[in-house]
Amino acid sequence: MAEFIKINPADNVAVAINDVEAGCGFDIDGVSITTLARIPAGHKVALKAMAEGEDVVKYGFPIGHLLQAVPQGGLIDHSVLKTNLDGLLEYTYQPDLTEIAPAQTKATFKGYRRADGRAGIRNELWIIPTVGCVNGVVQNIQKQFEAEMAAYPGIEKVIAFPHNYGCSQLGGDHENTRKILADMVHHPNAAGVLVVALGCENNQLGAFRELVGEVDETRVKFMESQKIHGDEVEFGLGLLREIAEVAKNDVREDIPVSELKVGLKCGGSDGFSGITANPLLGRFSDWIVAQGGTTVLTEVPEMFGAETILMSRCQDEATFDKTVHLINDFKAYFMKNDQPVYENPSPGNKAGGISTLEEKSLGCTQKSGNSIVRDVLLYGDRLKTKGLNLLSAPGNDLVASTALAASGCQIVLFTTGRGTPFGTFVPTAKISTNSTLAANKPLWIDFNAGAIVDGTPVEEVDQAFIDFVLGVASGEHTNNEKSGYSEIAIFKSGVTL
Repeated sequence: MAEFIKINPADNVAVAINDVEAGCGFDIDGVSITTLARIPAGHKVALKAMAEGEDVVKYGFPIGHLLQAVPQGGLIDHSVLKTNLDGLLEYTYQPDLTEIAPAQTKATFKGYRRADGRAGIRNELWIIPTVGCVNGVVQNIQKQFEAEMAAYPGIEKVIAFPHNYGCSQLGGDHENTRKILADMVHHPNAAGVLVVALGCENNQLGAFRELVGEVDETRVKFMESQKIHGDEVEFGLGLLREIAEVAKNDVREDIPVSELKVGLKCGGSDGFSGITANPLLGRFSDWIVAQGGTTVLTEVPEMFGAETILMSRCQDEATFDKTVHLINDFKAYFMKNDQPVYENPSPGNKAGGISTLEEKSLGCTQKSGNSIVRDVLLYGDRLKTKGLNLLSAPGNDLVASTALAASGCQIVLFTTGRGTPFGTFVPTAKISTNSTLAANKPLWIDFNAGAIVDGTPVEEVDQAFIDFVLGVASGEHTNNEKSGYSEIAIFKSGVTL
């Protein structure tokens, strides 16, 4: 097996497949190179001598410039490489569109058909607090109902979703909380929902019900704890039992993949992200789109530096304009808070071989494949357009995953080179970028994309991944579900009273 991978013919660096010690000789493009330093797995080696200030090219694009000269065979990491990016940019619509041909064979999964026609992949009961003050109440309702689950065989799980918000918020933060919670009420993975309010919170139940709009009142119920005389937990249990009596007879049926909505999550978490897991998600995204389905890409700060790739794939100038706003509004948010726009890679990213935001972003955007961008969603918006969508949300893993689920995604696919156990309120599958992580964390990782650099043919990995996702959509549990890790996090940017 080769020690290094050169991703694009234009690159002047290669990525180490495994840890390579100093003095190791290797050939790339007919050139013999000897490593002058230890190159950790996922990190970059210089394929030629490069001068101070010279651009480092990876994925065929500059990912920053050198702070000092690096000889051929030298290590290039965050200590010698700096971003080229700076401030707000002007953009011009220059379309470069590739239509994904519709699939000739239409795939299906086993899901739940809801009364409004939408499809869910889980049949769960959710307990949603309007305010953090009743977190204990919703958790007690969950615990007590779990003891009764045997009476409702069609219900897969009951989950409470505590959070810290719903009061002491103003402006955009208040609306963000309301929108995300309302989105959850409408999510098709829920067989039924119990909304639990306190009564005196900013997120008043009456106004919240207006925002939620029309619901199936046999499956969605509301309670205001301060108006209940006596035991609010027992009252909530009674409402949940009523919902469960209706939902217990739900059964899975064949549903076209065209009704799947899949969230694409995480950027370049290590040096393998843009080689294995993210391109895998990109090919899968194109497959879903060919099936008539929907994928959603988010983490706007991890698009910085590669945003023009997405802009060139916008279906029209109106979608392009929305993408420009998506990018610039997030940059303005950083600048308003006196934070650097482009110094993004985390300590974990750097340890895994990611040196600049451009490098991270070029890995991130690969998850979108080659499909045309059909729509751009604001934070808290729900999907209305099939095909590839962009969604406004930060890079924070739980906040962004929650936003993807709130938009209507029934599953979130999360690529990782470092590993993470978390899950949002829909199945959150972890796809490892490398086999070492998959071997070390079998209780976290659901699928190993590292097999690609281990020698497994790409076509085999792609088919195995399609089968895996359809299995999850048909009821197979992800590791976060098996562990009971299901949480929500809501984006906050303003004042707390």
